[in-house]
Amino acid sequence: MKISIIGGGGLVGSSAAFALQMGGIVREIALLDLNQDAASGQALDLLHGGPSVADQVISSGSYEHIPDTDVICITAGLRRSPGESRLDLINRNVDLFVKILEDIQSAGLKKDSIVLVVSNPVDVLTYLAWDRLGLDCSQVIGLGTQLDTIRFRSLIAQQLGAPPTQVSALILGEHGDSMVPIWSSATLAGLPLDKYPGWTANTATELFQRTKGSGAEVIRKKGGAGFAVGIAIRDVIEAIALDNRRVLPVSSVQDGCYGIRKVALSVPTVVGRAGVIATQEIDLWPKEVQGIRKSGQMLRQTVDTVLNRIGSSSR
Repeated sequence: MKISIIGGGGLVGSSAAFALQMGGIVREIALLDLNQDAASGQALDLLHGGPSVADQVISSGSYEHIPDTDVICITAGLRRSPGESRLDLINRNVDLFVKILEDIQSAGLKKDSIVLVVSNPVDVLTYLAWDRLGLDCSQVIGLGTQLDTIRFRSLIAQQLGAPPTQVSALILGEHGDSMVPIWSSATLAGLPLDKYPGWTANTATELFQRTKGSGAEVIRKKGGAGFAVGIAIRDVIEAIALDNRRVLPVSSVQDGCYGIRKVALSVPTVVGRAGVIATQEIDLWPKEVQGIRKSGQMLRQTVDTVLNRIGSSSR
């Protein structure tokens, strides 16, 4: 399988490439970037490590890679400034993103290509990619709350002094201010979190608030997120490459899950080689369902504003 990372010269794109190299699952990784020297340098650095990791083809370049690419991962975009929300990025990033979509179309996609959107605001741009590229909604996936979910799990594990891989907890809805913590199914080693010694409602609130602000915290401290985002991207791409039908909290255009339509956000999603295989409307607490629906309403308002400015396809 070939993966092309648009924005591969930057922190997020190169971190994703490194995570994919360490996973050893995909056959070819191509780094595409407007700054071709940066992409070439990242590719060379990865190439040097190949003999100790995996037998892969590592390359760089531009949109000439698109026609034979299986998964197009779009990480290019302007970073958030300290104190800026993801949705504040919308006017700064949409025009750049539309140009990328036009270049992808001009290069020509494979009929079964999957587009994975990472650039922020990811839910809005995921909807825009579906709207502009003419692909089936199953072929367009946003990273969504997969990143928030692994951040959430890591902080819960740290709080309890527990192995992170034994924590199961989800964030759904928007990758942003209206994200929803799913406490109804949160467990550690298969046991409910609220049964663990020292666990309180205040602990839960504090951990969610820290999760919600984790992106801004990383930006403030080191300038931008990279490693965890790269791992989250790897999680999604490996589910596609291995066709292992993992249930992941990724973003896609909804058509009725929890009563939500015509907006992209994260719900429990079965991911495989064809992209979105299915969405799962799992029973949740009523307040969690309400939160996801509210998230959809807020995102729909933003999508409408964007489409009014730039125009929509005939969909």
